[in-house]
Amino acid sequence: MDLMNRVTFSYDDIDQAFPPCDPGVEPFGSRVLVQVRTPMRKTAGGIMLVRGGDTEETEYWSVQVAKVLAVGPLAFKNRTTREPWPEGAWCEPGDFVRTPKFGGDRWTVKVKIGTEDETEALIVIYNDLDLIGDVTGDPTKIKAFI
Repeated sequence: MDLMNRVTFSYDDIDQAFPPCDPGVEPFGSRVLVQVRTPMRKTAGGIMLVRGGDTEETEYWSVQVAKVLAVGPLAFKNRTTREPWPEGAWCEPGDFVRTPKFGGDRWTVKVKIGTEDETEALIVIYNDLDLIGDVTGDPTKIKAFI
């Protein structure tokens, strides 16, 4: 059994998982701008994890849960007529979604989580069709696996 299956992680609140940030970009066309969940910093028992360790790296690059920050003007619309898709928009800013593990245009921005040191938030722009699904449960409870 590996460390990810033996240790229970926890966030104090949703802002710790998705700290407010300014990505510095608005999406064009049919693209969707998301913020990937920030790696957990402590276990449920209160043990602080080493920054830059394997667990943090796994979380940082393998998490497939993100908060929608912005939606381009053609997202979820017919590209020719600009009419909304019959089923409507799949997501809107503030929603939590599952994203592909690979792909998208990725960069980081500096954020501060509560009283902790400054860290980086991973921001990604995907095409609207690349999003996998709507997270209907707690977005902090989904685990990352390699």
